[in-house]
Amino acid sequence: MKPDAVGRGGRPLTGKGAPQIMTSIEAARGEVDTGSPPAWQVTAAAFTAAVESGRLDLPLPGSGRTRERWARLADLAAEDLSLARLGEGHADAVAILAELGGPGPGPGHRWGVWAAQPPGRGLTATHAAQGWRLTGLKQYCSGARVCTDALVTAAAPDGIRLFAVAAGSLTPVPGSWPATGMAGSDTLDVGFDDVPAEPAGPPGGYTGRPGFTHGGAGVAACWYGGARAVADTLLGAARRRDVGPHALAHLGAADVALTSARATLDGAADEIDADPDDLDGAGAARALRVRAQVEAAAAEVMSRVGRALGAGPLCHDEAHARRVADLTVYVRQHHAEKDLAELGALAAEAGATW
Repeated sequence: MKPDAVGRGGRPLTGKGAPQIMTSIEAARGEVDTGSPPAWQVTAAAFTAAVESGRLDLPLPGSGRTRERWARLADLAAEDLSLARLGEGHADAVAILAELGGPGPGPGHRWGVWAAQPPGRGLTATHAAQGWRLTGLKQYCSGARVCTDALVTAAAPDGIRLFAVAAGSLTPVPGSWPATGMAGSDTLDVGFDDVPAEPAGPPGGYTGRPGFTHGGAGVAACWYGGARAVADTLLGAARRRDVGPHALAHLGAADVALTSARATLDGAADEIDADPDDLDGAGAARALRVRAQVEAAAAEVMSRVGRALGAGPLCHDEAHARRVADLTVYVRQHHAEKDLAELGALAAEAGATW
């Protein structure tokens, strides 16, 4: 903590002023104890309870109950998006292990899927007499301090592989997620120093399996649940008082966006259940289409609610403000024009089905 903080006009801020200002900043980052647990610890406790209670024992994608799987993820996201991020990761890990023939998670085990491949220093895998070992840095590791196990991607001599690791020997990097949005998800960088790992599937098996696109579409169910909860703020206001015709128009537009998003998810879930092995090759385009449609719906809902109600809920409703901040970050798992260009290329190759 710096003792020479300055106030307006460059005058030193001494006494109680400087510590209070610095403490509030550090508390937002979860770096000091102010009497309340940081957001990531609150989410970690809720995630642990969800795993232990069986709440995250979801039907597998393509099992004939994909609608139910996604509806339960949406409900979790409507409750708390950071919790949904960890819950979706755990459920995805269970589905991946089932598809690749790995062991199911044992009691008390909380899994994450850490598969982001951003530019820069990454994770490498080497094979020696003692087995596979991982070294390097993995970014975007949600649940870094609460997951007991993780599935991680790493660059191996024979290509990108997926590995299962025990999280106890890993080194989360403090302060590597300073963002307000999704603060509770504890999405830290994690260091690996010659960590033993078990391969899960062959090289390229993680992205080459049918379930990869099923899971990619399923993430959009979490976005939908978060958007639904954001819209509930406007819906509640309209049911309590006269919000005026403009706000009602925004509510109508939010209704259209959310109803369309839900129909898109339901249709995709039914298609996955009808062809769980993706024999018709529609999985990639379907996942891109679903993600794009739900991302657009979430963006419209956030914009409409903000325009309808102004700054009030963002300034005075902590749960709503946090939800908007969380959803803004979460939907950026959709890669905007990059994903749309990929979808366009698939449409150009296969022909339109409109």
